[in-house]
Amino acid sequence: MKNVLITGCSTGIGYCAATILHQKGYRVIATVRKLSDAQTLQALGITCLELDLTDSHSIVTAFNCALEHCNGRIDVLFNNGAFGQPGAVEDLSRSVLREQFETNVFGTQELTNLVIAQMRQQGHGRIAYNSSVLGIISLAYRGAYNASKYAIEGLADTLRLELRGSNIHISLIEPGPIVSQFRANAFAKYQQNIDKTQSAHRDTYDAMERRLTKSGPAAPFTLPADAVVDKLLHVIESKRPKIRYYVTFPTYLFATLKRLLPARSLDWILAKVSDS
Repeated sequence: MKNVLITGCSTGIGYCAATILHQKGYRVIATVRKLSDAQTLQALGITCLELDLTDSHSIVTAFNCALEHCNGRIDVLFNNGAFGQPGAVEDLSRSVLREQFETNVFGTQELTNLVIAQMRQQGHGRIAYNSSVLGIISLAYRGAYNASKYAIEGLADTLRLELRGSNIHISLIEPGPIVSQFRANAFAKYQQNIDKTQSAHRDTYDAMERRLTKSGPAAPFTLPADAVVDKLLHVIESKRPKIRYYVTFPTYLFATLKRLLPARSLDWILAKVSDS
């Protein structure tokens, strides 16, 4: 039985991954920021741990507890825990940017480094980072999230080179729009950290608020969370996991356009998409 540690399992992709892998017979350790979010998973028989990626003590404690539950062996780590901070770059304070990176980058990598040390001892492992199409291209008013996913891509690409020959495989999963609570959580962060009354972008923020609060999918080609889990299963079960897994048509499209188009032409397209 393979032991799988998954972060960010309260809702969305993490929740879906935990339930599907549990049904398939994997021993799943699902982490949530608040244990009150774990009741549904626990009712299914899934082990849940409290983990705050902004807190080093919480990271170390959750890692050690996961090892206890897994008899000292973590075969797979799925780095899924993250959030999006909307807002124009010029409206993002240092503390807001730091908060975005503390969860999406610093905490994620701190946990990953602990898991890598364990995987080196056992001689194998699979690590999947849940990145984004916004780790490939950038859209306006998503600068903090763009930057955090670009950072994750850089760390994963570097780790892949440094871990050659270790039998520890690193993969990036890069979804476009997925059905989840991501927009609702992003809107809460926008309300908390952005003062549009003092911003040169206040007219654009009105449209952004409508997009973030729109019921149902806000973008074409939105897929359910199990589309990401399908790629995660390939990471776990394939003899040779891929380096990158695209999910949703927009990821395939923009990855191709980035390779083919001049930067200014791509900027024109991305500006149009950012306003939609």
